Amino acid sequence: MTRYPLKEKDHQLIQMGLSVLEKNFDDGVYNHTVGCALLCKNGHIYTGVNCDGIHGSCAEYITIGMAVSAGEREFDTIVAVHEKHLNCVLPPCGNCRQMLFEYCPEIKVIVNDENGNLIKVSARDLLPFAWRPVIC
Repeated sequence: MTRYPLKEKDHQLIQMGLSVLEKNFDDGVYNHTVGCALLCKNGHIYTGVNCDGIHGSCAEYITIGMAVSAGEREFDTIVAVHEKHLNCVLPPCGNCRQMLFEYCPEIKVIVNDENGNLIKVSARDLLPFAWRPVIC
């Protein structure tokens, strides 16, 4: 697993994710409890929050969907956040790992390592032995 050093832009992404969450947090309802920020390779940044419910969507899904809807296809770095989590960073759930693997396997994902330090790894590294579409 390759670990990439964090840059100033990565710390800005964390802050942008926290900012969108702060603006949209539903205290007591819990519909919007995770923020996300996505840096595209062209420098555009998208933010989003999860939409919880019977068939809710994670913040990463919402944010990637916003970027794709705007015509983006090349992604650099993504981070999911909550102010009360270690370093304010949450790892992607299994569904999000699979989605990132399928849409952009080389995207860098900011996570905490086993020692609690912020690192970046590729989505491919977060999901070893991932399901892949069968091409016959």
